[in-house]
Amino acid sequence: MSEKVKHKTSIGGQALIEGIMMRGPKGNAMAVRMPDGSIDVELDNKIPLIKRNKFLGLPLIRGVVAFIDSMVTGYGYLMKSADKSMTEEEKEESTSKLDKWLNEHMGEKFMAVVGFISTIIGLALALFMFLWLPTTLFNLFNKVTTYDFSKLRPLFEGILKIIIFVLYMFIVSKTPSIKRVFMYHGAEHKTIFCYENGLDLTVENVRKMKRFHPRCGTSFIFVILIISILISSILVLIFPGITANKWLWILIKLAVIPLVMGIGYEFIKYAGKHENIFVKILSAPGLMMQRITTAEPTDDIIEVGIESMKAVITDNPEDDKLS
Repeated sequence: MSEKVKHKTSIGGQALIEGIMMRGPKGNAMAVRMPDGSIDVELDNKIPLIKRNKFLGLPLIRGVVAFIDSMVTGYGYLMKSADKSMTEEEKEESTSKLDKWLNEHMGEKFMAVVGFISTIIGLALALFMFLWLPTTLFNLFNKVTTYDFSKLRPLFEGILKIIIFVLYMFIVSKTPSIKRVFMYHGAEHKTIFCYENGLDLTVENVRKMKRFHPRCGTSFIFVILIISILISSILVLIFPGITANKWLWILIKLAVIPLVMGIGYEFIKYAGKHENIFVKILSAPGLMMQRITTAEPTDDIIEVGIESMKAVITDNPEDDKLS
């Protein structure tokens, strides 16, 4: 490859089961390590929603749209990678007769329905863990104390959300299958850094890169939690009695989620281009969390990251320059 110029790229990815998915100017590419040791690369030229519709691509609005699009698309690739990476014997053991019948008669429609249902369940679990549970725990705490801590509710709930998130990720990171996914996550970040530094995409070059990236989804979640604390605190200061009714407060927090996600998305894009003190402070918790959600990859995992990156880049770095 010819000498390249360093640049901040808009390319992002996702760790899969024995694979990595990258989003770039050519589309979405999924690279998976097959049971026979080969690397299967699949390129989808589908254009993201925020690029297909000008309104959906507007600042603040595009954050929510991109998140939902990423959730649905990401789940589809996760299921595909699991299927590709398994041997026929493993598929037979893990697939029920009902699954086989549905897959034979409905095909991709079945996968789409499963993906939709899984997304709904995931969102319901997230709402329970990050909305209902913190609010309920604060109410219990406030009842058993003599002082009214209502004005500190946003801070209390925000800290609880962070604790819940960190504990959950720490626990799941200890399972062998998830730990391997986190190794692919690390390879994804390292490959992107290698490309941004204008280096040839080789195992040796990628291996030397750091695995903590400011545009990671982990950082996005932490930024959202911090922004939600700030916005909730402002609402409580302006409307002191707004938290009196638990369900009203939960509904209000639900209503501001699009705004919080929109601001968070714009910050992550900004953080990808700048390295000032403001960015470093807000990015620090997410980068620290990546010590849990990423792991140092082995060379065979790095090879998968390289193949996924090569499939989405063009000869012109301007095509994927972060805007």
